[in-house]
Amino acid sequence: MTAPKHPFESLSPAHVVDAVESLGFWLPGEPFALNSYENRVFLLSDDDRRRWVAKFYRPERWSEAQIREEHAFLDELEAAGVPGAPPWRDDNGETIHHAYGFAFALFPHVAGQAPELENPAHLFALGDLIGQVHAVARRGSFQARPVQEPMAISQASCERVLASDWLSRRQRQAYARIAERLQTLLVEQRWPETALQRVHGDCHLGNILGRDEDFALVDFDDCCMAPAVQDLWMLLTAPEADEWQMQLSEVIEGYEQHVEFDRRQLRWIEPLRTLRLMRHSAWLVDRWEDPAFPRAFPWVASEGYWDQHIRILEQQRLALENPRWLA
Repeated sequence: MTAPKHPFESLSPAHVVDAVESLGFWLPGEPFALNSYENRVFLLSDDDRRRWVAKFYRPERWSEAQIREEHAFLDELEAAGVPGAPPWRDDNGETIHHAYGFAFALFPHVAGQAPELENPAHLFALGDLIGQVHAVARRGSFQARPVQEPMAISQASCERVLASDWLSRRQRQAYARIAERLQTLLVEQRWPETALQRVHGDCHLGNILGRDEDFALVDFDDCCMAPAVQDLWMLLTAPEADEWQMQLSEVIEGYEQHVEFDRRQLRWIEPLRTLRLMRHSAWLVDRWEDPAFPRAFPWVASEGYWDQHIRILEQQRLALENPRWLA
């Protein structure tokens, strides 16, 4: 009996072109698939040589209300003059479109390169950009988007990993033990509800593009309610204390051109890093039926990957128990 196809396997280049052209565009070339796994994202050019990014949302991941909040936030940022990529609207003002069983949206393409986190001017510019985003974000709140809640995220991640067949008996016992300890530490160090605000949610370098010292944030697919530091901590990559403090100083100086940063939130960096690590492995397990995942992440099926993951979680336990370099 033939296994059922994953929904994204039916999304051919011809379907992508047909879906976008149904909105009134004409695309003289082929769509170019961008590096995205959660959704399917394509770079397109129309007959006026305008470049667009078409995002086809993973079915059943977000509700329409959640997608609308993402788009409304982008519109707020655009209205405030924050660099970014607001969704394209049709003549009826609609940003969510449908074709071949998928919800999809169009965004103007943002050209550029990722910033250099060793460059103080780039760090200041990134802090400035995120400060602009947060100045707008604090004017309202999400009602439908997720909330960054440590216990819920860690528990769900642990359950997904332990329900899989990837771990050996030894690994399963080790993972369950370290996950239990991490959950205890996360509860002890959790943030209050009053610290939550709207954030981009996934400020890694692939989502920040620009040239010189002018950058824009793209892909708000993971926007949520979380502490402000969620959008800052991934910029602090230096392994040594003095370099880390330099990065922090430049980012915060740029950020506070627009909004004040509560430095007490620095103690939540390691809890946020722990959640990201736990959720990432659970995400790989959860998405394994998508054919793109075994091709892109073949090492997940190896014993060595899970040994390494458990070692990294042990390092996070130490980091949670002995926080470093907090200003």
